Amino acid sequence: MSWGTELWDQYDTIATHTQKGIDFCERFTHFLKDRCSIELKYASELKKLVKSYQPKKKEEEEYQQYSWAARFWDVLKELHDLAGQHEVIAENTQGQVMKDVQSLISEMKQQRRKDLQDGAKVQDQLKESLAKLDKSRKNYEKAFKMAEKATDDYRKADADINLSRAEVEKTRNQMMIKNSQCDESKNEYAAQLQQTNQHQRDHYTQQMPSVFQQMQSMEENRINKIKSMVKQIADIERSVIPIINTCIDGMVKASDGISAEEDSKAVIDKYKSGFPIPADIPFEDLSNSSVIDTSNANGTPKNSLDNRKGTVSDKKKNRKDKKGGGGLFGIFTSSKIIGLLGEESKEDFSDLPPNQQRKALNRKIDEFKKEIARETAEREGMLKMKDVYVNNPALGDPNALEKKIEENAQKIDSLQAEMRKYQGYLANMDAKPSPVGQRRNSLSDDSISQSSTNMEMSQTSLPGQPPVAANEPEVYTDEWPEPPSDEEFEEEGTVEIRKKPDKKAIDDEEDHVGEFEHAEGDFDEEGFPVIGTCRALYIYEAGNEGSVAMTEGEEMFVLEQDQGDGWTRVRKHDNSEGFVPTSYIQCHFYDQDEV
Repeated sequence: MSWGTELWDQYDTIATHTQKGIDFCERFTHFLKDRCSIELKYASELKKLVKSYQPKKKEEEEYQQYSWAARFWDVLKELHDLAGQHEVIAENTQGQVMKDVQSLISEMKQQRRKDLQDGAKVQDQLKESLAKLDKSRKNYEKAFKMAEKATDDYRKADADINLSRAEVEKTRNQMMIKNSQCDESKNEYAAQLQQTNQHQRDHYTQQMPSVFQQMQSMEENRINKIKSMVKQIADIERSVIPIINTCIDGMVKASDGISAEEDSKAVIDKYKSGFPIPADIPFEDLSNSSVIDTSNANGTPKNSLDNRKGTVSDKKKNRKDKKGGGGLFGIFTSSKIIGLLGEESKEDFSDLPPNQQRKALNRKIDEFKKEIARETAEREGMLKMKDVYVNNPALGDPNALEKKIEENAQKIDSLQAEMRKYQGYLANMDAKPSPVGQRRNSLSDDSISQSSTNMEMSQTSLPGQPPVAANEPEVYTDEWPEPPSDEEFEEEGTVEIRKKPDKKAIDDEEDHVGEFEHAEGDFDEEGFPVIGTCRALYIYEAGNEGSVAMTEGEEMFVLEQDQGDGWTRVRKHDNSEGFVPTSYIQCHFYDQDEV
């Protein structure tokens, strides 16, 4: 349907309607601007939210340790990407749709102005033609009236007998002139009327319909553009929906990655010290100067030498209290636990519990490997640059790089030496699964397995080795850890507090010698008393200093029992002494017979 035929008389209405279309486009522009502002603000708020809940730099390592924290971090990353998609919506809307709308408004204003000018011109031409027609009609009316009057005057003069023939002729001539003028005016009016009618027909059938058609085309073009833009807005949103869905799927995947079991295991891996559970606290019978000690989980009694020697003196108890307590509750103030809390550790991290020491050494080695790789890449780059300078001296002096290459080589050598040192610490630790360094030190808070009655024979240790529970079955290996020698104990500042056994304690042992003939008061050269016997359950080849070999079924004297590190000091029949794995022997202590 055409506006020119259907709305031929609604020119002013159509002009107003087209103006409303332009006003709507401007309003649509404001809508898009506000929409983009909301999208950008929403994206900004989402990113601000992500930033406020994102882990700090020092917390990143901990976030990677637990699935719930790591997956929450993944959710934050997906949310950040989702916020970016809202920014994409705003940017594409501003760069595409709003630009097109503004261009459309400018085109419509120009087209509407031109169409209105054409319409006004056609309207003026019709008005001018109508004005000419009206003027010719008025002239015709005037001439007609004058011709009628002249005709009446002539008739009156011709009927009047008093007038001369000349006067009558004059009146007749005047009538003829007026009639002639009336005929001319009539002809002019008829011609103008015909011309005006033709112009009017052209006006309403050709000229104005053409103007209306241009305005109709402009309006339809505007509507089609609005339709296209609305669809374009939807397409912009649809284009980011797959990415938004991917972000949502990532959040769902992150939720599926949360595992309570894995997190519980991670807590164990992070905080496990590697120390054994403290043994039962023995009963102190002051009436007969003997101690009834309950057995530990594997049946091996603890501190039989202390049991024979009686109770701990008040002086030693006071000294232990001054040190901050001991026994079972000493684990909460242990220097190893303090090391876990972030205080400065030793170079080999030997002040940390075994598991934590191994992790710290591995982290240190990884750091050195990364640094060496970086320095090596830098060295290769300098060598390539030197080759380029050698082949083309105009680019630079190759000798200028010699000093840098030398410094780089020294740095790499230094890093490799440091890495080998830490690898040595780790290898030494792996070669010593038994915590030699955790032996016999009940005077410090480092030992968590000492009872209140073994304070007199405890000894400081070499920290940082994983413990092996006494009499716990182990897989046999040819690479057993090196037991501590007396020199190692002295170098580490070991402390031995021993009491010389009294005559009564030695006499009590004579009735419990068993298969061995145990002489009264049998001590080794360093004052170690024989506290029991043992039989080898497996073959053990001593490959380290401080240990002794044994064959299956061999019987030996026990000089010092396992203090929680997996090693027992024994003496063989050939008087050779050393440490053997506690899990490889079956012990019998004399104080068991006394009980």
